[in-house]
Amino acid sequence: MPTPNHAPSFDLTGRVALVTGSSTGLGKAMALALGSAGARVAMNYYNNEARAQAALDEFKSHGYEGVMLRANVIDEGSVDALVSGVEKALGPVDILIPNATPDQPHSPIEEYDWSFYQSMLDFFIKSPYLLTRRVLPHMKQQRWGRLINIGSEVFERGVPNFSAYVAAKGGQNGWMRSMAGELAPFNITCNMISPGWIPVERHEKDAQKDKDEYRALIPMDRWGLPVDVAGAAVFFASEAASFVTGQTIHVNGGLTVN
Repeated sequence: MPTPNHAPSFDLTGRVALVTGSSTGLGKAMALALGSAGARVAMNYYNNEARAQAALDEFKSHGYEGVMLRANVIDEGSVDALVSGVEKALGPVDILIPNATPDQPHSPIEEYDWSFYQSMLDFFIKSPYLLTRRVLPHMKQQRWGRLINIGSEVFERGVPNFSAYVAAKGGQNGWMRSMAGELAPFNITCNMISPGWIPVERHEKDAQKDKDEYRALIPMDRWGLPVDVAGAAVFFASEAASFVTGQTIHVNGGLTVN
């Protein structure tokens, strides 16, 4: 008699994932991890075609199945075209990770104007809303779906001189929690990964003093890596997390303990 497998599966074979902002950094790491777990992955970029092609080449070099699609994820028409492109190339979206992000300068409130606040809200509330609304009909019809938001520890830490980003991430956290309750009857989970400061390409010009000060705060005594965030994404996407919704995993080496 075969030995039963009592461990919940992390195998994503047959699933289609869309990860926005995935030509670099955390987004690329999550796309690679989902591909490694067997998912067909739609990657996304907006600004740098050469960098996006290099990321897709790296993804496919491992034998993973996926595409790279250009889209402005804060524009409704572009989002609709993006999801239609995924459906045509790979099939309907089962796993959605809205990850695209703009620059996030630190400034006192007097140096922010409302247009900058609005840009934060557009990326971290409008974009997840547009993307989710577009992929929900399929998820509801099949009664299975995974919405994985990317938050930030800055919301829990109340980081100063960062009010626009912190406020938008707080709003995204509340939206995620509301969606979790609304979509649970359809077997669609909605969770959040909140990374700490994990140095990726866009941090190359950050001041070394700032990096050293932050690094000294991490209880686990090491920098986080993109693969640390990618592991949390695979968990939330998998059957191992089928009874987990409305939750936030902080991937920051213990810097915030709730």
